[in-house]
Amino acid sequence: MPLRLPFDTTFARLPERLYAAQRPTPVPAPRLIALNRGLARQIGLDPEMLASDEGIAMLAGNTLPEGSAGLSMAYAGHQFGGWAPRLGDGRAILLGEVVGPDGRRRDVQLKGAGRTPFSRSGDGRAWIGPVLREYLVSEAMAALGVPTSRALACVLTGDDILREEGMVPGAILTRVAASHIRVGTFQYFAARQDHEALAALADHVIARHYPQADGPLGLLRAVVAAQAHLIAGWMAVGFIHGVMNTDNMTVSGETIDYGPCAFMDGYHPRTVFSSIDMFGRYAYANQPQIGVWNLAQFATALLPLMGEKSAAIEAATEAVHGFTDIYQAAWLAAFRAKLGLGRAEDGDADLIEALLALMAGANADFTRTFRAMAEDGDASAEFADPAPWQAWAQGWQARLAREGTDKATARARMRAANPAIIPRNHQVQAAIVAALGNDFAPFERLHAALAQPFDPAPGTDAYRAAPAPAEVVRMTFCGT
Repeated sequence: MPLRLPFDTTFARLPERLYAAQRPTPVPAPRLIALNRGLARQIGLDPEMLASDEGIAMLAGNTLPEGSAGLSMAYAGHQFGGWAPRLGDGRAILLGEVVGPDGRRRDVQLKGAGRTPFSRSGDGRAWIGPVLREYLVSEAMAALGVPTSRALACVLTGDDILREEGMVPGAILTRVAASHIRVGTFQYFAARQDHEALAALADHVIARHYPQADGPLGLLRAVVAAQAHLIAGWMAVGFIHGVMNTDNMTVSGETIDYGPCAFMDGYHPRTVFSSIDMFGRYAYANQPQIGVWNLAQFATALLPLMGEKSAAIEAATEAVHGFTDIYQAAWLAAFRAKLGLGRAEDGDADLIEALLALMAGANADFTRTFRAMAEDGDASAEFADPAPWQAWAQGWQARLAREGTDKATARARMRAANPAIIPRNHQVQAAIVAALGNDFAPFERLHAALAQPFDPAPGTDAYRAAPAPAEVVRMTFCGT
């Protein structure tokens, strides 16, 4: 008997050209590898039901529960600055929307569930490596307090699929998000001059995400603010998204599409990990300005809904330019907390930038430097020549003294803002390699450690270590 889940899929009630009805492609031998029981309860689903044979069949795409939407979304996008007029969910199928006990509406989507009308030459599948990477990194981001899509489950399909690595085990990720609507979703209909669909989409997003927004201009302002806070959150934890294309930028302000992403080990503002980012477009330091560029594309897509053209352009330009002040305030607030500062003072940005410059020159580990300052006030061990850091630290201590913050208060603030554990690239890679040998214990241990980044559980010291020279991962790859 098909499962009955409390789906109420408002997106499926929009004009049909916004999506394609699509059933997942069945797989031969589904096997549940990971189930996020806490998230299941949070969104109003029974984890025992999901772990049952019927639940696994749904998570594998072998059955659709009653009331499921079964659809793939249409969207376009700028990929590395180049326009792609038709992208869409090439391997993702929205099962439906659920409203959790907290009253929040969320999408439940299968990623890697087979070909769709948007697959182009792809096979619509995912392999275990990128699925485990997204599971680990997205759940780590949630634990770090950065807005993100979440991982509900991982299922092995029983199929092997062909990738650059050779024949590798197929897998499906069940992903949960506030929604999967992207800047590129708006671009798709704006490029077609389909103003009816564009207006329906804007009304839907306002009702779902920003009910306080007053029309398309209010929507633009809300998305600008959400993205400014999101990217400031990335910067504060040393995260590099890797593919900030407009089709990977949600209007809800959540991190999505964890392809060639990574957290920095040694700090440098020009750090790039993505194998396809050959010119550093999406380097760590470029993320804020790319956010503005993407938001300008969103504004352009909304212009047909904003009335008289010249006035609309002026208002939209002003809204996009508002990103800088919002981002800078959020960035300063995040880094003040990382330094234990409790109030704003002129010169704080200079103090922060001076530390980052020292770290870049010494290739100091981003996470370990800030955490060492939080734990004992001394990050000297992260610098081959500690003298410049010690000189900087005198100014930092003087800044804390001026505002009257005592050592215990500062360190409490810093421990709450500076994680000890992040999903380091070499540890994620080790978990993937073990999984290819059917050993999922390293994945489970790493996942458990990442759940407590600020207050590490006993026995997790190994996850705080920087990689040895032979362990350094310099490049990450897109799962397709």
